[in-house]
Amino acid sequence: MVTVTGDPVAALYECVVAHVRTAPLRHTFRHRTYMWCVDLDRMPELPFLLRPLARFDPRDHFTGSAVSIRAGLEVFLAAHGVDLGDGRVVMLAHARVLGYVFNPLSVYWCHDASGALVCVVAEVHNTYGQRHCYLLRIDDTGHARVDKEFYVSPFFPVAGQYRMRLPLPGERLGLTVHLELDDGRPFTATVRGRRRPATAKALLAAAARRPWSTAAVWAGIRRHGIHLFLRGLPVHPRPHHTAQKGMVP
Repeated sequence: MVTVTGDPVAALYECVVAHVRTAPLRHTFRHRTYMWCVDLDRMPELPFLLRPLARFDPRDHFTGSAVSIRAGLEVFLAAHGVDLGDGRVVMLAHARVLGYVFNPLSVYWCHDASGALVCVVAEVHNTYGQRHCYLLRIDDTGHARVDKEFYVSPFFPVAGQYRMRLPLPGERLGLTVHLELDDGRPFTATVRGRRRPATAKALLAAAARRPWSTAAVWAGIRRHGIHLFLRGLPVHPRPHHTAQKGMVP
């Protein structure tokens, strides 16, 4: 068996992503996909023939022009007064598959040189080609709160707060994001998965089960958006997008 080389943290997570909308209409959907968990300083090296199935490209994250994903993250962190030094960063994200990627949510667990968690960065992409990052300070219960600042769904305003639980993945992956507005909690997203070794065999199996996986994620979001629109859910106008400090313009 050919093994994908790199740091032992490199792993595949076969995931179930669920969205639950409770107001003003109730709607739920689930889809299956797979994601990578990698150390940004020791990225996995795939055999040549498998590289079209998983490529990590700096243009897909942060400024889009940095020499590496780690360098792009450091530009963003520096703009917010954070210096990790030589601390380790673990990223959970989709890789490019057959030249395409769509990452609704990429998560970065940022540690200092002693190994202590300094912060978590949640990088969000919408289906309009825009991206935005949230710098999160995790409390003792593993949760963080942050004001919503970015237009994602056309059916929710840019208002309220996110309450997130983003523990570092282990044998299990379990992320939760709640949207909280003044009148309640109308939306919850979860990502649940199980760790698999990052081997060539595991990657081929995941790609066979979920071919062109990130394109399927993008199409699923669009399909459910059309369904909600046809049910009469009102659309909130998309505001002008202003790039953050340390992000793509």
